[in-house]
Amino acid sequence: MKKKTIVVVGGVAGGMSFANRYRRLNIDDEIIVFEKGPFVSFANCGLPYHISGEIKSRQSLLVVKEELLQKRFNLNVRSNSEVISINPEQKKIQYRSNQEIFEQSYDELVISTGAKPIVPTIEGLDRIPFFTLRNIPDLDKIMLQIKNHHPKHVSILGAGFIGLELAENLKMRGIEVALIEKSSDVLPVLDPEVSIHAKNALIQNGIDVYTNNEIVKIDPNTLYLKSGQEVKTDFLIISIGVAPDTTLLKNIGANLGMKGGIIVDHNYQTSIPHIYAVGDAIIVKNQISNQDTLIPLASPANRQGRQLADILSGLNVYNKGSIGTSIVKVFDMSFASTGLTEKQLTKGTYHVIHLLANDHASYYPGATSIHLKVIFDKMSHQILGAQAFGQKGVDKRIDIISTAIKAKLTITDLQELEFTYAPPYSSAKDIVNLAGYVGQNIILGISQSVQWYDVEMLKNEGYLFIDVRSFIEREGFGYIEGSMHIDIDELYLRYQEIPKDKKLVVYCQSGTRSYNAERFLRAKGFEVYNLDGSYSVYDQISKEIK
Repeated sequence: MKKKTIVVVGGVAGGMSFANRYRRLNIDDEIIVFEKGPFVSFANCGLPYHISGEIKSRQSLLVVKEELLQKRFNLNVRSNSEVISINPEQKKIQYRSNQEIFEQSYDELVISTGAKPIVPTIEGLDRIPFFTLRNIPDLDKIMLQIKNHHPKHVSILGAGFIGLELAENLKMRGIEVALIEKSSDVLPVLDPEVSIHAKNALIQNGIDVYTNNEIVKIDPNTLYLKSGQEVKTDFLIISIGVAPDTTLLKNIGANLGMKGGIIVDHNYQTSIPHIYAVGDAIIVKNQISNQDTLIPLASPANRQGRQLADILSGLNVYNKGSIGTSIVKVFDMSFASTGLTEKQLTKGTYHVIHLLANDHASYYPGATSIHLKVIFDKMSHQILGAQAFGQKGVDKRIDIISTAIKAKLTITDLQELEFTYAPPYSSAKDIVNLAGYVGQNIILGISQSVQWYDVEMLKNEGYLFIDVRSFIEREGFGYIEGSMHIDIDELYLRYQEIPKDKKLVVYCQSGTRSYNAERFLRAKGFEVYNLDGSYSVYDQISKEIK
């Protein structure tokens, strides 16, 4: 069999995952990896944590050294070599190295160029030092700026995953931080009743947060915001998102889609013969909605690289798409999600469940709360997505639900999942199991819920809200204006005080007692609904809206 030449453009997650897997399956083929930067394999997700010193050694961010890849895997790695053009007819690429132009032929070409940071047009941007963070050289520039200029204040534009990680790690280094976000929420990929808690965590840890805002003008050391506020700062880091780096394929007429992403088929084949693509630059199908999407995350990129290696080796593997599972640390809190959010869905086609439970048995020391939101389809009962936040155990629960989505389980199937249980680790009824129980109650009509965003509308329509918490809770935590107060423990004796002609919405602090009240009042002939997530969900988000 003729020896093939496989050329890979771009290293890191997708490119190196492909190259290493392909080598294991094809010992004799030539594999050449071009990387325009100095490092072909590094941990870009770990970059913010070196700023604070949480990851002390810069060297530890270099996952695999070039010499090892060459010796162990016989990979021809060409770092500091930028591919500048592709000639698909001749099956050749041109690349620049040491200011000279060279050519390289290929049998199969793999594009793993990733994504590049978006830099907005802002008046006066050139009047202040500004940086992006995507690779080791970017990190080096930021670290050098800090070392040489000892900044007291840094501003970050963009409150996505990287923006929040940067904010935390700069603050941990002793630098004051302002975080500016155009959206009304930090972590805008999450739903607002979840992301509001990330904003609160930032503020509680001394970060100045400016949401629903943007920079309109910059003078030296001063940012002028859309709101009219001014922020004095020493330098700016821009983290408003990334765009697929697809110039090479655009120049040869390859089919591109949303935001310039590369369109590939189930074999990662582009529209150009013998050219394939993986990683942050490609458009994938969301496995839940079957819609095109971009998911610039490390885990899918690694999987795609491996799958493409299998495909080009003749194995029966194909591109199934992704669902987008992610997590971010915000000081002592974690925020995670999988699948679709309410923002991505059409109202009326799904049910939502909010739950609050401890990460392990409440009687065992150190238990902390997990807030979990699960969305499922009204008709098929398929799980559509989930979000969670808390101090501990958030990753475990979202990983479980992500697996359930991939396995096409329904919401009621979550009841049947069996988890390891001992008091230090979990509860006999894990919060994921509870989601299954609550989902079944909704499907069977045993419980009917309304959401936090329905409250004002229902009040205007004449619904009576019943607060079944204790007097101390009501006075201490606050209450829904106009609600009637009857402690759950007094409800049996006092339910006749409730007007029979009123439709009711019951609430407590988290939803358990209000469910009990809902069942009791329905048995007594009332039309009654449970406020999903109860006051703990409504309180935070309603304050933000006001």
